[in-house]
Formats: sequence, structure tokens, C-alpha cells
Amino acid sequence: MQWAFAQSPATAALYDTRLRLRLATTRMEQVIGRSEKAMRGLRVSEILIDPQSERTEEGMRRVLATGEDEQLQVTLRLPGHDRESVWTISLVPVRDSVGTIRGVLLSAQDVTTEHLARERLALLNEASLRIGSTLDVVRSAQELADVAVPQLADFITVDLLPSIESGEDPRAGPPSRPITLRRVASRSVLEGSPEAVVAHGSLATYPDASPAAECLATGRPLIRKVTPASMVAWERDAPDRAARVRKFGFHSVLAVPMRARGITLGVVTCSRHQRPEQFVQDDLLLAEEITARAAVCIDNARRYSRERRVSLALQSSLLPGRPPRQAAVEIASRYLPASARAGVGGDWFDVIPLSGARVALVVGDVVGHGIQASAAMGRLRTAVRTLADVDLRPDELLTHLDDLVIHLSAEADSTQAPSGDIGATCLYAVYDPVSRRCTLARAGHPVPALATPDGAVEFLDVPAGPPLGLGGLPFESTELELPEGSVLTLYTDGLVGSREQGIDEGLQTLREVLARPAASLEADCDAVLGALLPNRQADDVALLMARTRVLDTAHVATWDVPLEASAVARTRKEACEQLDVWGLDEAAFVTELVVSELITNAIRYGDAPIRLRLIRDKKLIIEVSDASSTAPHLRRARSSDEGGRGLLLVAQLTQGWGTRQTYTGKTIWAEQSLVPG
Repeated sequence: MQWAFAQSPATAALYDTRLRLRLATTRMEQVIGRSEKAMRGLRVSEILIDPQSERTEEGMRRVLATGEDEQLQVTLRLPGHDRESVWTISLVPVRDSVGTIRGVLLSAQDVTTEHLARERLALLNEASLRIGSTLDVVRSAQELADVAVPQLADFITVDLLPSIESGEDPRAGPPSRPITLRRVASRSVLEGSPEAVVAHGSLATYPDASPAAECLATGRPLIRKVTPASMVAWERDAPDRAARVRKFGFHSVLAVPMRARGITLGVVTCSRHQRPEQFVQDDLLLAEEITARAAVCIDNARRYSRERRVSLALQSSLLPGRPPRQAAVEIASRYLPASARAGVGGDWFDVIPLSGARVALVVGDVVGHGIQASAAMGRLRTAVRTLADVDLRPDELLTHLDDLVIHLSAEADSTQAPSGDIGATCLYAVYDPVSRRCTLARAGHPVPALATPDGAVEFLDVPAGPPLGLGGLPFESTELELPEGSVLTLYTDGLVGSREQGIDEGLQTLREVLARPAASLEADCDAVLGALLPNRQADDVALLMARTRVLDTAHVATWDVPLEASAVARTRKEACEQLDVWGLDEAAFVTELVVSELITNAIRYGDAPIRLRLIRDKKLIIEVSDASSTAPHLRRARSSDEGGRGLLLVAQLTQGWGTRQTYTGKTIWAEQSLVPG
């Protein structure tokens, strides 16, 4: 029986009730590195000097006291082994024929391989959860470093090719030598990473014999043991790195190329100087798997950063710069792109000068993010400007814009574009500083806010209208008179709605801020953003604030013109007298010709009532209105024709002319530059 026990393949030993060893198998002798004779009569804590030995003896005492089996898992560094091993220990009571406990049988099973496999799976799972939490290249690289230390390495660095951070695709094949990399992340078991030679964000050149350079040149991962021969090469090529290797006792280095979608992004270098174990093939496979997962996240972040820069540049080029001074309104605006995670959206605003010193205020929001949303925003903004130039009423303009969005969606579907259907909202307002009338229409857009000089703030009751792109549904305009100095606030939904607060709460905050006007409209913009967006917003935000001005009788003169030919001369004379009052004598000659032509056309082809209006702004604006909806057209008169040259003359003498439809007919206008007398 003793021979059978000794020759058993199990790792086992028999202890008496004093916890002294009586028998040990040959396998136990091999594991411990001592013979049974040398161990006989010793306790576990005397055979192995390790804290786990005391824990094992406590389990043996419980077995003797309770008569029940015990199971333990211990991690030991056994004599003659260069790394720790994990064992499952079974403690079983040994009874005689009458059931009295005479000792404890200890049997052990080496589960190091299974334990390491579970640890690697756990580390891979942690890497999947932690790496790539943002679309930021540096943050993703640092998450890789944080996951790998200390489970895999004592010190890790992540270095990328310089072209990666700019979003460019590096050329195919191994990078050209000498290899230059940018340090983007590192982590150490020592506080402050004192092993690092290269600072974050800095460029460094790597010698050909270095693990990082060799790994990138071959395109394969590698493990290198730090030897005296390798130290000689490091002393020659990189003395600063060699000094750190000696100082901290680096003994094993592992390098893995970082590749994603066929592109080499950089290299991950792992080192050990605290843990005595050398890197082995299983460590290499684990590092490859973690690096591969991180590489995809970093490449996604790189591609996203490039697209975001393009989108921001596109959007910046499409949004208006500082608008020129308007006679109708004082303007302040802000545009804030979304956070990096959300991506650049399709919010926009615009300020469009119209005829008659009027101004159009526009705010819109294209559904979605990225280049497609920015491009769609650009097309819609251009369309709005084109339609505004035709002087369409707000509801008619939105109807035409709705048709355009439907057309763009159909075009995207036919070309199988990734953008798919296009959706958008828009608010279009026209303000006339002469009449103080403001006409508004909206297509699924948030209502504007109006703050009057008396401190009252209200959200205007503008008919909602469907979002652009649905088609078949009407839009309605609303018109109201605004007191001079009123502030009209137009915005996109990203200003008042977020995960932190609902839209109702956002609107209430906006109302409270507008009720406390600042010293300037620019300061009002800052106050609104500070109150509603204290942190970085998840969506794009466009904000447009306009304080109304009024052109009074000192800038506007109006005459009712009878429907008779004799009225032309009288009206022309009265217009010149008004120019004399304004000190614009040098504009009299052109004004006489333009007034004569436009009044004559209105009397000859239009209907009563006819009205002449002069507006003195940065330019002199001449308007003639009548009740006919028939618009004149510029044409080329033949040499034998007696007429047909009037509008051609107007076009040649003025800086611009045009026609706009009104509810009661039409208005023909012309503008000429002013030369003060």
C-alpha cells in the first residue's frame, strides 16, 4: 500500500492529527523539490515558507474538527520555478475502521494553465468594455494602456505614426526609415511613469534594432529578452533609453504592430521589470488580441476625426460670417458644433438683406450628423437665399423649400447615397423697419422668443407646419407688429433640449435669461449659452438674436400718386425736393429718371392705388407700388420702337432693381448708391 501511494500520479501527502507529514507521493516530492524522508515529520508551513501555507494548515485544522472536506485554491511560488503557479487543494479526513479521524489527506492539482486562460479571457473582456469609449484617438490609446497594466505588463507605451493623428492614411507597406513615432499614451506600475523617455505628444526616432522599429519593419509581433549584447546596441543607438533599462531593470520586452483595415497605425510596446516572469507566447497572443481590438477603435476615431474636421470646415464655409450692418436690425449670433461623440450636425442660420431695407432671418436644422448633414445644410441655405431673392412670402418660401428637400431625398435614394432620406426644420422671418411688421413661418422648428423693451418675454404663436420633406401639407404665416428695440431670438432645438433637461425646462430658462437683458446683444448671446449650455452640448446649436430698429419719417417719404399722366411731373418734382431736404442733391438726376419711368409704367400698365416711397438708408431706395400683379420684364427694344427702353435705363443707372409681389399687388424697386451733398 505504501508503494502504491508513493507511485501514484497524484500530487498528494498524508498528515497525522498533529499536522505532521507521514507519507508523500513521488509527484509531491518532484513538485516540492524535497524527498519524503526530508519532509517527514514537518508541517506544511515548515515545508513551504509561504503565507498560503498557514492558510492550508487552517483548513486542515477545520477538517480535523468538523470531519468535512475542504477545498482551497492557492497561488504559490515553488522552489525552482520562475513564475507563480496556481493549485487547487483538496483536504479529506482519514478515518479508521471505527470512524475515528486519524489524519488528513492533502491532494493538489496544478490549475495554472486554466487560471491564466481565465485571466486572459477576463482581460480581453475588460478590453472590449473599456477601449473605445470615445471617438478620440489619444483617449482610446490611453484606455489600451490602462487595461494592459498591471495584468500584462509593468510598463507600456503606445506610439502612432505622425500621419495618423492628422487623419491621413499612411502609405502601404512598412514605414520608411528612420522610423519616427509620436507618443500618445503610456502607463506604468510606478507612479508617474518614471521609465518613460518620450513625453506624451512628442516625436521620437527609433533605432533599427529597437523592438518597436523591428516590429514595424517586419509587420510581426516579437518578444525580446534584455541581454548584455542587446544592451550594447542600445547604449550605442539610444543611450537615454539604455540608461532607463538599466536603472529600472527591464528584462523582457514585447512589441506588437497596431494594424486595422490593412493600415499600420503604430506600435504597442510592453515591458516587464517588476514581475520576474519573462513574456511567453501566450502573452504575445494576448497582446495581439488586445492591440487588434484597440486598433479598430483608434482607426474609427481617426476616421471620425478626419470626417469631423471636413464637416466643420464645410459648415464653417457655408455659415455666414459677421453680417454687414443692417438698417432693420442689430444682429448677434453663435454657432456651436456638437461634441465629438455626436458629430457635426446640420444646424445653420442666415441673415439676408431684402429689398426695401427689409431683412430675412433664417434658422434651420438638418436631421443627422456628419458630412452628409453639412452638405445638405449647404444646399438648403443656398436655396433659401435664392428663394429670398425672389421675395417670396415666408409660407411660400417654405413650400418651395419643402419641394426641394423631397427632391434631394429622391435623388439620394436613386443614387443609393448613405445619407438616405433628408429631413429638416426651418424658421423664416421677414422684418420691415418702416412698417415694423414681422412675418414668420416655420416648418417643424421651435418657436421664436420675443423680448419687448418693457421686459416682457413671450414665445410667438407661429403655426407649426410640418418638417421639411413630408410634402402635401400647407405652411402658414403669421404677422405682427414689433415695438422698436424688441429682441427676436431664433434657435435650434439643441439649445433648449438635452439629456439633462427637458424642452419645457429649457424654454423656461431661456425666458428667464431674456427677461434680464445685458448691456449688449453679444452679451445676451453669451448669457443664453451660459445658462442653457453650461457643459459641452451633445447636439449642434445655432442661436440668432436680432434687435429691431425703425426707419422713421426722417428716413422715409411716401406719396400717393393719382392714376393720371400729369401726376408724373408733380411726383418727380416732390421727390427731388425731398432729396434736397436730405442733402442728396447729387442723386437727383438719376432719381428723376427712375421715378419718371416707374411712375409712368404704373400709370400705363398698373392699377390704382399707386404709391411712391423713398427710403434713405446706406443706399437710396425707390419703390413704386400698384394694385396690379403683372410684373414688368426687361427687354431689348428695336431701333424702330418708340418705347421699351425705360427698364433698361433703370437697370443701367442703378445698382439693382427688381419686383416683389404683395398681398395687394406688386412693388417695383430700385437702389442707387448715395453721394452725400
